[in-house]
Amino acid sequence: MKKINIIYWSTTILIFLFEGVLPALTSRTKMAVEGISHLGYPNYFGIMLAVFKVTGAIVLILPMLKGRYKEWAYAGFGITFISAAVSHSAVDGFGFESVFPLIMLGVLAVSYIFSNKKVGSLA
Repeated sequence: MKKINIIYWSTTILIFLFEGVLPALTSRTKMAVEGISHLGYPNYFGIMLAVFKVTGAIVLILPMLKGRYKEWAYAGFGITFISAAVSHSAVDGFGFESVFPLIMLGVLAVSYIFSNKKVGSLA
């Protein structure tokens, strides 16, 4: 059980840091705004994405939120990671910018799998 908890919390905290803390601190920087524009998305999309990422990260990290809340957060992050990989591949070609979201998708999958193993359902 200890190993399951360590794997779950390690992967979940990684998602929290990359998808909650970083967007909260950097979403309005010049680099982030230019990145969203470079992919062809409007400026408001970056703001909306940051709000959803921070909200989803909070849902994943708070133990008192369970069930459907966490399911929706996991689904939202999954869609975000796949969309980021496709967007970067379409605009810049296949490279690290396309692969990194897929690596994070793998981390997310491990978090999800171990959240289910933790107590038999989404904790």
